[in-house]
Amino acid sequence: MSSDGGVLVLRQIERRLMFADKLASCLQDGRDPSRTAHSHASMIRERIFAIACGYEDCDDLDDLRHDPALKIACERLPESGRALASQPTLPRLENLPTWRQLARMGLTLINLYCDSFRSVPGHIVLDIDDTTDRTHGGQQLS
Repeated sequence: MSSDGGVLVLRQIERRLMFADKLASCLQDGRDPSRTAHSHASMIRERIFAIACGYEDCDDLDDLRHDPALKIACERLPESGRALASQPTLPRLENLPTWRQLARMGLTLINLYCDSFRSVPGHIVLDIDDTTDRTHGGQQLS
């Protein structure tokens, strides 16, 4: 039983865009393949889906790693498939990228965004302000 059935729709979108695979390709995997249970792409996919379902904390994955809908979305069988990555595993992935790898991931995201247009715009404005602080008098450009 799962309350996160919408993750299966996200899986179809992620499959089409290959979002997790593209981000994982920016990372070097120096782990021993014989001792590796989760690929970087599968962990990125798991993390993306969990965040999209409202579980932004890695601690939530200790229980969610057994969630049938999330397992299906991450290409695992719901009952008999191996559990997804646990909370201790995911922070290691999040702390893995170097600054160069993060920059490559950022460029990958930009390319993915630009690929969504028939004709790439001449410029893109990112208006980012995550604060709700109001300035006195509503000053322009504050």
